[in-house]
Amino acid sequence: MAAVADAARTPAGLARLSIEELAEIEVSSVSKRPERLADAAAAVYVITRDAIRRSGVSTLPEALRLAPNLEVARTSANSYAITARGFNGSSANKLLVMIDGRTVYSPIHSGVFWDVQDVIIADIERIEVVSGPGGTLWGANAVNGVINVITQSAQQSLGTVASVAAGTDERGVTVRHGMALGEDAAVRGYVKSLRFDASEDASGRTLADAWDRQQAGFRADFSRLGATLQGDTYQGDAQGGGFPDRRVTGGNLLARWGRDFDDRSGVQVQGYFDTYKRAQPGAFSEHLDTYDLDVQHHFSLAGGHEIVWGGGLREQHDHTEGSAILAFVPVDSILRLANLFAQDTWSIDPRTKLTLGLKAERNSYTGLEYQPNARIAWKPDEASLLWAAVSRAVRTPSRLDRDFFIFIVSPPPYNGRLLGGSNFMSERVTAYELGYRSQPSKALSYSVAAFVNDYDRLRSFETTAG
Repeated sequence: MAAVADAARTPAGLARLSIEELAEIEVSSVSKRPERLADAAAAVYVITRDAIRRSGVSTLPEALRLAPNLEVARTSANSYAITARGFNGSSANKLLVMIDGRTVYSPIHSGVFWDVQDVIIADIERIEVVSGPGGTLWGANAVNGVINVITQSAQQSLGTVASVAAGTDERGVTVRHGMALGEDAAVRGYVKSLRFDASEDASGRTLADAWDRQQAGFRADFSRLGATLQGDTYQGDAQGGGFPDRRVTGGNLLARWGRDFDDRSGVQVQGYFDTYKRAQPGAFSEHLDTYDLDVQHHFSLAGGHEIVWGGGLREQHDHTEGSAILAFVPVDSILRLANLFAQDTWSIDPRTKLTLGLKAERNSYTGLEYQPNARIAWKPDEASLLWAAVSRAVRTPSRLDRDFFIFIVSPPPYNGRLLGGSNFMSERVTAYELGYRSQPSKALSYSVAAFVNDYDRLRSFETTAG
């Protein structure tokens, strides 16, 4: 394992890893603790650092195309529709996305604005993509899947990386520099600028969706202290396609501290602040500030029990102003999410593991929600894994569900209103999954997953009498 970990730190080293060695790479998105990819009891795919480098992608959404268990569609030059297991669209709201532990969904529609999510591509360590609910560990909106983008530590990115790209559709420049601060600390900083030209339709007509973005940031790691401090800032402009140009600005600051008490237990504390502004003249403008604190503890008990538990608190202050025909009422809103979770992975015997978990989460809209999870995994041999799971996850209401107001103007007497509702409840899914993963030879591995998702209380649009 140590040899594999050392080799995986460089693109050249990872390129030399065999499929057998790739199966040894650790993932953390399935059980919130490191485990071998070959032992993860879920439909999980890892986009490796080397696969990203070889693909030549320049943005995070394009890198996600490398995952076969995701649906990625570019809907315009400046927007994407990304999800897992259905319900895709530009406002897809059933996929939880994290970047180095920071959740990036927007409470205005419970989705992700992909035009403001990016990292230095050369610094990505791996992207873990989990299909299926992850609500027990990750909370609200981890309904159909979880994307966890993990970047390298500052110690792994010393030196300078510079790239310039120019083509028929996009241009960009990226500069990143990392340096050591003694034997136990390092820091890196970066700047990145991208410009995407407008797209064209089938007839060759140019569409008004060109955009550009500038981004800068840093990361500092202190290995002796077990601490990380990182942050980003960005701004961008995009054509509105019939509306005035929109502008986005924002930034974030994250601090994380962790300590292993021994080889069987440890604790991690993480907090971050995220702010962003989106101005779309003629539609709406939003200013969102997010404060988040998360604590988790893992330990082992006699009898083969591995337990991870913890809790968190998130508060989001949202100020959204509408336009002449639409509004969010009230303009100011505070969304609070508080949660406690616990999960036990029990090694019944050397080949069988049973996982039971539960998250209790309270939100400002619907109160207390429960998200349980049960998984069992059996290894018929060292090269195969058979697993099954039953889990439940919820999508909490967004401002679009509760506070949205549109005045519909048409010839009398057909004027009307489209309103959000105070009685809108959380959407929820109960998922039944069955999977098999095998590596019949050193040159071949495969996985198969089947699922039945039973959804309840889905938001829908339906005509009514009159």
